[in-house]
Amino acid sequence: MVSINIIIGLLGMLLILIAFLLDEFSKKIHHKSLYFNLLNIFGSLFLMYYAYTLNSIPFMILNGVWFIASIVKLYYISK
Repeated sequence: MVSINIIIGLLGMLLILIAFLLDEFSKKIHHKSLYFNLLNIFGSLFLMYYAYTLNSIPFMILNGVWFIASIVKLYYISK
């Protein structure tokens, strides 16, 4: 049986990959859109939790920076 931690990690990965692919191949979503940044915020948050469960400091830092950058970007585009 798959643990809830694996599911959270996979969901985080999926959200970030969806944001990336939509930004690359869709004209409806781009790096300055609300949906793109929300996908990155929740994806990185889930991956930060998953990295915490693995005790993976580099992965926590990477996703923490990704999370903060997405929050800041969302703040600036909402102004």
